[in-house]
Amino acid sequence: MARFQIDSSFLEDIKVLIENGENAKLKRKLKSIHYADIAEIIEFLSLDEATFLIKHLDSGTTADALAEVDPDIREGILENLSAKEIANEIAELDSDDAADLISELPESRKEKVMSQIEDNEHLQDIRELLRYDEDTAGGLMAKELVKVEEDLSVLKCLNSMREQAENVTRVHSIYVVDTKNKLKGRLSLKDLITADSKAKVKDIFIPKVDFVTVDQPKEEVAKIMSKYDLEAIPVVNHKKELLGRITIDDIIDVIQEEAEKDYQLAAGISNDVEADDTIFELVKARLPWLFLGLLGGLGSVFILQDFESAMEEPRLRNLFFYTPLIAAMAGNVGVQSSAIIVQGLAKNVVKGSLLVRLLKEVGLSLINGFALALVILIFGYFTKQGFGVSLTIAGSMMLVIIVAALIGTFVPIILNKRGIDPAIATGPFITTANDIFGIFLFFYIAKIALGF
Repeated sequence: MARFQIDSSFLEDIKVLIENGENAKLKRKLKSIHYADIAEIIEFLSLDEATFLIKHLDSGTTADALAEVDPDIREGILENLSAKEIANEIAELDSDDAADLISELPESRKEKVMSQIEDNEHLQDIRELLRYDEDTAGGLMAKELVKVEEDLSVLKCLNSMREQAENVTRVHSIYVVDTKNKLKGRLSLKDLITADSKAKVKDIFIPKVDFVTVDQPKEEVAKIMSKYDLEAIPVVNHKKELLGRITIDDIIDVIQEEAEKDYQLAAGISNDVEADDTIFELVKARLPWLFLGLLGGLGSVFILQDFESAMEEPRLRNLFFYTPLIAAMAGNVGVQSSAIIVQGLAKNVVKGSLLVRLLKEVGLSLINGFALALVILIFGYFTKQGFGVSLTIAGSMMLVIIVAALIGTFVPIILNKRGIDPAIATGPFITTANDIFGIFLFFYIAKIALGF
C-alpha cells in the first residue's frame, strides 16, 4: 500500500473547505484517510480549523485521530469542545485511550465530561483506569479483551467470544479464567476450531501464559513484551484476577518516550522539553548542566595553575598545547563506554561479574590507547618534538583513556543499582568529570616523568 502524502496543495484544499464550511466535501475528501494521517493534518491547521474539523467529522473518524495528536494541540482543541462533544469522542475510543484523554482535562471538566458518557460499562472502565498510576501497567492497560471460563464447552466458548469480540477492536489473544476471574492460561484458535464441540475449554487451553501485575512499572512491561516478542500481555492483580491487557502500540509509545528522555539526559537536558516550549522551560532544563560544565571548566583552570611551572621551561611548553586533546579523548572515551553500558542496561543484557566487565574494558582501552599513542609519537617525530615529551604525552594519554573507560563503565552501573537513570552518565556529568580527571592525570604523570 502506497504511503499517503500530505503536501501543501492538499492542505490548502482542506483549509479552503473549512473556511467555506463545505462539510460534505470535507468528509468525502478525508473519508478513506487513516486516522494517523488525519492527526498529522490537524497538526498543520490553526486551532480554529482543527476544532472545526473535529466538530464536523464523524466521531468514529476523529476520536482515534484526536488520541494521536500532539498533547499541546489536543489541549487547545479540547478547550474549544463542549463536555458533550468530548464525551462523543471518548465513546469511540478504547478504555485506555479514553482514560488518557480524560486525565488531560482540568479537574473542573472531568466530571462534566464523564457525566455525558452514556455507556455505563465504558464509564466504569474509564473510572477504574484513572485510579492507576500512569507509569504502571495499570495506567497502560485497556479493559477490552476476550476471555472465556475454563468450564465452558467449545460451542459455548465460541458464542461467548463472538459476543465479546464486538467490543474489541483487535483480538490478539483469548484468555482463560476460572469462575473467580483468575487467569488460568490462553486459548489457541487452532486448538479451538479443531476440537470437538462438546469438549471443555479446560481440556484444550495452554496453561503457560506471560502476564504482568497491575503495579509493575511500564518500563518493566516494555522489557517483557520486547524480550518475548508479544503483541499483547494480560494484566492481573496480586490475586491473579484478570483486569485488562496491554497491546504493542502502547509499548511502542513507552519505548519512544524512554528513548527521547535518555537522549535528552545524554545531551545534558534535565527535563522533558521540546523545541517549541517556552524560553523559561528550556532554560530551566538546560542551565543546570551548563552550570556543571562551567564548574568543571573552572576546576580545570585551578589544576592548570598548579602546574604552571612547566610553562617556564621551553621544552615543556608543548604540554599545554595538548591539554584540549587530552580532555577531548577523556570525554569521548568515557561517553563511548557509558553509552554501551546504558544501552545494555536498557536491554537488560548487562549481567555477570562487574570485575570481569571492568577487566574487559581495560583490555579494550589498552588496545585503543596503544594505537592512539603511536599516532602521538609519530606526530612528535615529524614536528621535531623531544622524544621524552612525546613519550610522556603518549603514555599519559593511554592511562587517561583507561581511567575514562573505567569511569564510563562503573558510574552507569552504580547509578542503575541505586535506582537513578543511568542515561545521565552519558551526558555532561561523565564528560566533565573525565575532562577534569584527564587533565589532572596528564600533568601529574608529566610532572613525575619530566621533573618540573
